[in-house]
Amino acid sequence: MQNGNKKLYIETLGCAMNVRDSEHIIAELTQKENFEITDEADKADLILINTCSVREKPVHKLFSEIGAFNKIKKEDAKIGVCGCTASHLGAEILKKAPSVSFVLGARNVSKITKAIKEEKFVDVDINYDESEYAFGEFRSSKYKAYINISIGCDKKCTYCIVPHTRGEEISIPPSIIINEVKRAVSNGVKEIFLLGQNVNNYGARFSDKTIKKMDFSDLLEMVSEVEGVERIRFTSPHPLYMDDKFLKLFATNPKICKSMHMPLQSGSSEVLKRMKRGYTKEWFLDRALKLREMVKDVHISTDVIVAFPGESDKDFEDTLDVVKKVRFEQMFSFKYSPRPLTKAAEFKEQIPNDIASKRLKTLQDLHTSIIDEISLKQKGKTFSVLFEELKSGGMIAGRSDNNFMIQAKGSEEYLGKIVDVFITNPKRMVLYGEIVE
Repeated sequence: MQNGNKKLYIETLGCAMNVRDSEHIIAELTQKENFEITDEADKADLILINTCSVREKPVHKLFSEIGAFNKIKKEDAKIGVCGCTASHLGAEILKKAPSVSFVLGARNVSKITKAIKEEKFVDVDINYDESEYAFGEFRSSKYKAYINISIGCDKKCTYCIVPHTRGEEISIPPSIIINEVKRAVSNGVKEIFLLGQNVNNYGARFSDKTIKKMDFSDLLEMVSEVEGVERIRFTSPHPLYMDDKFLKLFATNPKICKSMHMPLQSGSSEVLKRMKRGYTKEWFLDRALKLREMVKDVHISTDVIVAFPGESDKDFEDTLDVVKKVRFEQMFSFKYSPRPLTKAAEFKEQIPNDIASKRLKTLQDLHTSIIDEISLKQKGKTFSVLFEELKSGGMIAGRSDNNFMIQAKGSEEYLGKIVDVFITNPKRMVLYGEIVE
């Protein structure tokens, strides 16, 4: 690269969709504005923070990060804030942090080249439609490609701020998705990772009304037929849309990795109703246990919120009951955090923090005991692993088809390859094994 290139430093907070948004930003700035990436913020001409607003903690972190970057940045460097918190707070960020040059919402990523040229630029339009915008090609991984299949969210979960930061749900045309898949595999990508707030509601709405009606299962089949695709993952599916067609395809298509994220949120039908999740405890259990029945060694992960307003001891016991019955291989669990613009923030019967903390510990202790048992049972098994990362001590790391993190002795010659690993020493978070030659 030429020495005259400007340097871009980007910090990404939050989910896989934020990671993909950051990749789109990098593609726009490197290909159109002569930027190159740096991992040293003090050397950057532009510092971007791509934010999350799902919980309160990342929002607080944003302003502490702005302060920290302001102390070390070059005198003429700009700081920009993008993502969900940008969508939510908008121009308020400029008032709270005058060192910020621009604010760009999660639905406005394609305007980054405009944002960097206008001082105090703010665009947080959640109705802006980027579903057919042709972003350039940039991937943070050589072997895995994140690909958006929809933007926005139509669900009205009472605890969630996302519909207020990412707008209504629009599916990206299948032709754009398939072209992106083909470009990725032509560059050596082995694993396609499809992204959407509710991926399995794909096809509910296209901007182009002439597109033939199709659903997520149809799209999965199209992606699996692209030559060169070896693995397909996706997140996050909604339990409400896990119909038999979807489960059957998941179980039988060999390219679809056998790991499923099923966000439970609560095991109580009463709480689920107040959350406006659209399903019951019984529906969730039916789908999860059917999945266990259909797919040997399926890996099921979940999200759980404890102490949602009005959650009784009985409601919490229902959550524990689901965790005991499904035995999730992975669980992301949090205390309820009131978010602005959400209905639940207005609910009475907010749960005291001491009770919430106790419930969270009880849940996490239960799950820890479950995953310890699950991990031990993996000893002596052999898994196909896509190695993606070098670790210290001559180790390499990757994920099995069913999403276990696995490490083995090996060198960079194995990176980007899918190889068999025999598990010799399973631990709670990582399974250690030996490559089968």
